[in-house]
Amino acid sequence: MEFQAMVAHETDNGITLVRETVGDDFLGPGNVTIKVHFSSANYKDGLAITPRGGVVREYPIIPGIDLTGEVVSSEDPGFAPGDLVVAHGYDIGVAHHGGFTEYARVPGEWVVKLDGLTPREAAALGTAGFTAAMSVQALLDHEVTPGDGPVLVTGATGGVGTVAVDILAGLGFEVVASTGKIGATELLETLGAKTVIGRLPGEGEKPRALGKAQWAAAVDSVGGESLAHILSTVKYGGAVAVSGLTGGTTVPTTVMPFILRGVSLLGIDSAHFPIARRRDLWARLAKDLKPQHLSLLENYAPITEAEAVLRSILEGTHSGRTVLGVAGEF
Repeated sequence: MEFQAMVAHETDNGITLVRETVGDDFLGPGNVTIKVHFSSANYKDGLAITPRGGVVREYPIIPGIDLTGEVVSSEDPGFAPGDLVVAHGYDIGVAHHGGFTEYARVPGEWVVKLDGLTPREAAALGTAGFTAAMSVQALLDHEVTPGDGPVLVTGATGGVGTVAVDILAGLGFEVVASTGKIGATELLETLGAKTVIGRLPGEGEKPRALGKAQWAAAVDSVGGESLAHILSTVKYGGAVAVSGLTGGTTVPTTVMPFILRGVSLLGIDSAHFPIARRRDLWARLAKDLKPQHLSLLENYAPITEAEAVLRSILEGTHSGRTVLGVAGEF
């Protein structure tokens, strides 16, 4: 069997992403073969086509950390031809060929059967939406409730941020959305944000050891000084779910928020989240955690335009989630 894929190659001039005809033997190990309907665009996919991006172990590789579609063959008893599925995380798109292809083969223990979501909806959520759901669930597990006060979401126009705003608002939380993008207020208010503010800390402001307590909790996809500022302004007993580093990996904070206000820092990693819990959370994303405005968050592009979309993510000009159509687009 031959089919089309977008393959990333490492060259002397950098990383190229080119359309190629590949064979079944190119896909590598796995016991579930999927006809891919959709993938999506993520920051990690952008790093996969960036020299020294630090995520891909070996080239050539088919990028795409998200894939949704239909099972065409399976040696795993949990899946049968015709099943609609989503797979993301683990080694997909970084050490195992990913979703920028007409067909993918992965281990069954990486696959989630869809129930209540279409493949396109699952792709619109993808890793970013799943990370947002993990972040919200972590706050719920911490027993944060709408009555505790406002919840801050940083990087609010990004993939994690937009979905987090939507889910939190749907659960009845007062959401404060922080973004540096001018003109994003209308979208964020439509998603349910009660207040839209600029980036934190403000211009010329440095994080303090302890600032005025403002937030019951926060979902942070920025890191760096933003995370330090948030930690210093969370109310007593609050929590911050952190999943991003676009603002930097160094957090200039102190122990003060932790030992004087009992603030908890909750690390969110979706790549290696255990499959049983992953499947449970996907089931909830089709029910009580389903974003109410998912269609507003979704942009669409054919898979052949993946590179341009990824460049916009890397440049910080991208908002929301972009579904990359695979079936019928090569």
